[in-house]
Amino acid sequence: MSAQVRPGYKLTEVGVIPDDWEVTALGRIASIEGGYAFSSKKFLQRGVYQIVKMSNLYEGYLDLERSASFLNDLNESERRYLLNQNDILITLTGTTGKRDFGFTKIINKEKGLLLNQRVARLVVGQRAVPQYVAFQLKFDIFLDQFFDVSKGGTGNQTNVGTSDVESMFVPVPPICEQRAIATALSDMDALINCLDQLIAKKRDIKQAAMQQLLTGQQRLPGFSGEWEVKRLGDFGRCLRGVSYKGDADLLPYDTDETYRLLRSNNVQQSIIDTDGLQFVSSRCVSNHQILKPKDILICMANGSKDLVGKAGLFEVLDGHQYTFGAFMGCFRMSTNAVPNFIFALFGTHKYKSYIANLLAGSSINNLRPSDVEQMEFGFPQKNEQTAIATTLSDMDSELATLETRRDKARHLKQGMMQELLTGRIRLSQSSQEAKLC
Repeated sequence: MSAQVRPGYKLTEVGVIPDDWEVTALGRIASIEGGYAFSSKKFLQRGVYQIVKMSNLYEGYLDLERSASFLNDLNESERRYLLNQNDILITLTGTTGKRDFGFTKIINKEKGLLLNQRVARLVVGQRAVPQYVAFQLKFDIFLDQFFDVSKGGTGNQTNVGTSDVESMFVPVPPICEQRAIATALSDMDALINCLDQLIAKKRDIKQAAMQQLLTGQQRLPGFSGEWEVKRLGDFGRCLRGVSYKGDADLLPYDTDETYRLLRSNNVQQSIIDTDGLQFVSSRCVSNHQILKPKDILICMANGSKDLVGKAGLFEVLDGHQYTFGAFMGCFRMSTNAVPNFIFALFGTHKYKSYIANLLAGSSINNLRPSDVEQMEFGFPQKNEQTAIATTLSDMDSELATLETRRDKARHLKQGMMQELLTGRIRLSQSSQEAKLC
């Protein structure tokens, strides 16, 4: 049975779109070329021209600090690969079976950038608005085509050729409607970028406040007196996690005979993330390995040294019982501790220095419970600990509010793309006006 299409719309190669929109191959509205294999013998740490590699493009972001290579002089064949404003970049090589390529970015005001191999650029002609095309290249209509034509290369590598990109279809509304769509989505990008910058600034402020308040460099109003150096072991003990035998002790879901198992991937930016849980048989779990509110979950061992020591405060109150894996630890505090103050110490430079020194010169990235318990910090009186913890908690709340706003803006933008880039919702300009512009 054919799909029902509402009046004013038509069924095309890219789905249902308005009657006055076209569907065209990308190569008819943009010229597409691959990058240049620049000679590594010329590369500098700093120079006039920076080479844009695949590693510089990630999920729509252009990170010019990643894998930076520079040149000072260009020959004639290299000069043609200088990027211009409104050039659209797209990465062409990735890993078989993964969507780790096809990332796009439109060049705005960046200067002195060179197009490297495995990255292509699109130069949009007069029939289309570059910003509109850039949004279409990030949308499912294009990306589904892109990954369908990816070809195997050497090893587990996969590629898309420039001729493949040229043949991919995109919906093209009248030029004025393209501008209106691009403006609406760009405004959302600007809002998200503004929130990202504000969040980064607030995180820096919090990190500076932690450094000052948790070392006594700055005191809160009304507090004085000497701080006392104590070990973390004076306020609790560190416990190792559950050992289990692979699939024999794991189940795919909750039962009355399982506990929810937290591992290293469940600690993200000092937060306990309950996505990607495993469920371990209760026969493997001792009573002391059942997590309690305000326990501090610590990554004790990992293949990456950078991940060893990361920690999150356990505050999950969903009615389920949780435990933690053998490569994890739990710092369980006694009644004389101020939990939020103790946890704040796990985010300081001093804590990170302790971890780095413990792992230095060792091929085994592993902490012992005693390593954690023997760490020493300065402690004020309990009422000052509480005041410091409250101040930092207020900063966390402000950050969480901003992150929620940012996440809602991202979700709203995705919804806008779904509606605007398919013509399901038309902007205030009528389709008849769009034909005349």
